[in-house]
Amino acid sequence: MTPTMFPGRRARLSAVALAAGALMLSACSSGGGGGGGGDKESQGPGEDKTGSANYSIGTKADSAGPAPEVPGAKKGGTVGVLQRDAFNHLDPGQIYYSDVLTNQMLYNRTLTSYKVDDKSKVKVVGDLATDAGTSSDGGKTWKFTLKDGLKFEDGSPITAKDIRWGIERLYAPFETDGPLYIPQWLSGDGNDFRKALPEGPYDGKHLPSSVLDTPDDKTVIFHFLKPHADTPFATAMPNVGPVKAEKDTKQKYDNAPFASGPYKVGDYKVGKSLTLVRNEHWNAKTDPVRHQYADRFEISFGHQFADSTRRFLADQGDDKNALSFSNAAAPEMTEKVLGQADTKARRFVEIQPYVDYISFNTDRLRDVKVRKALAYAMPNGQIVQQMGGATAALLATNYLSPAMDGFQPTDPFGKKAKPAGDADKAKQLLQEAGKTGQEIVYAYANTDVQQKVAVVVTQALERAGFKVQKKEVDSNTWRTAIAEVKNKFDIYRSSWGADWPVSSTVVPPLFDGRQIADGAQNYGHLNNPKVNEDVDRINAIPDVKKAAPEWQKLADRILTEDVPGVPVFYNRQFSLWGSNLGGVKYHPVYGTADPTGVFVK
Repeated sequence: MTPTMFPGRRARLSAVALAAGALMLSACSSGGGGGGGGDKESQGPGEDKTGSANYSIGTKADSAGPAPEVPGAKKGGTVGVLQRDAFNHLDPGQIYYSDVLTNQMLYNRTLTSYKVDDKSKVKVVGDLATDAGTSSDGGKTWKFTLKDGLKFEDGSPITAKDIRWGIERLYAPFETDGPLYIPQWLSGDGNDFRKALPEGPYDGKHLPSSVLDTPDDKTVIFHFLKPHADTPFATAMPNVGPVKAEKDTKQKYDNAPFASGPYKVGDYKVGKSLTLVRNEHWNAKTDPVRHQYADRFEISFGHQFADSTRRFLADQGDDKNALSFSNAAAPEMTEKVLGQADTKARRFVEIQPYVDYISFNTDRLRDVKVRKALAYAMPNGQIVQQMGGATAALLATNYLSPAMDGFQPTDPFGKKAKPAGDADKAKQLLQEAGKTGQEIVYAYANTDVQQKVAVVVTQALERAGFKVQKKEVDSNTWRTAIAEVKNKFDIYRSSWGADWPVSSTVVPPLFDGRQIADGAQNYGHLNNPKVNEDVDRINAIPDVKKAAPEWQKLADRILTEDVPGVPVFYNRQFSLWGSNLGGVKYHPVYGTADPTGVFVK
């Protein structure tokens, strides 16, 4: 439930409290950004749909297909999708950002999934499985039974051995960017789990049945090292699904994943476009979540928010049949969108499960006083305005989202009192550290919005006594660039959302020193043994309600004592689409438009 904005990694949305803005549950990041201005009634958002009370575990009946019909839906036609950033992965094993999380719903199925009703209530249901799983052994053992009639895009049956292969390939060294709950729960924390199967299944070796058992074609049994009551949420992640061994091309699978959902890859021009076409072997009777109304989805990349917003406002030609998974309405065009009468029925403004941060690279910024100075100087309120104001974001004061169980509105750096930053306090800290005039390498994506954000951030830091070297990075490679441990940047935007609503899906991935690796989400590279110990201590508390305030305390201590970054805002998604599309709704788990019921009128 990484990681937003750039579409972000959807950070983990916990069963208890969704946080993603990070886009969606999974530790994800979000794409972020909407517009500002307008009255509350016209621009929303209304009820926060990301809170833990909105989530429940569905029954076996809830898990049965087909998905409820969308009123007025028709079959046929092509849906256009305008995206700013090229997808960094199609391989479900590597997916963790909100835009690609949304995209994979069309071609990829998992053991469990999220069923969203017309009121945006979310149930975790069996997707490939007949239900959301049954546990034994105090929650250490979980059993899933596959449905009848499941098939890959070539018509071959999906069996338990395909689920096993999909999970075991996550142990391979090239699978680094996706969520790792299940392999870590099976085989060890951090990257230690890889020792159990260093090459994945590719050298003919497999996990023993005492760890992962598939006694027949319909049964998958996980034997975890510790109890995990939130397993039904973890098995809804995109990488807990089937991969056919004969079709597994390792790294090349990123360009041609073998479909289990209602669509399959028709044509893919990396960095330019992706066409998804009907998978004739998908069986609607087995699927409680997805539809197959449109003939195809034609996805194109390189559309800045202003470009996609102008096209949706003009509403001409093929753009009448287009939407965006994660592009927001351009901030500078907010008033026009809200004022144009015909957009009211084809827009939404929703609170996302993501928190945006400015991460501080603690490998390079070793003096905590310098990091504290950066935190005080950061102009949260001005950043929010550049992102689009009220329809884009809410000012954040600590690391956790209000959607998280046990959240408290702590504000240790006084961001509500001084939203433009506290330059005097920052100057004082720099002087005490003897670092007045320290140069900061500030990396940011070369999007229209982030270029504007870079101006206000640079001005604020210079007022505080820093010298700023701005480093513009291609938005198509941004996510990979900031996730490199040896990156050459001091500060950079990151975003995280809970994969499900408990803070165990936020604090460990972001701040556990054992999680530092290329592609991982400890963006500040914090490695404090005391923090690591407290992560283990709180994770061992079996009652999530009792653990919740402990996570908040730890998060606040990390923020005030270690300062590996500063929280900036909670994301909102302000979306607009063409007038000839129906069935567009908000997906509260991923924080994006939900394409699974979209149809051409």
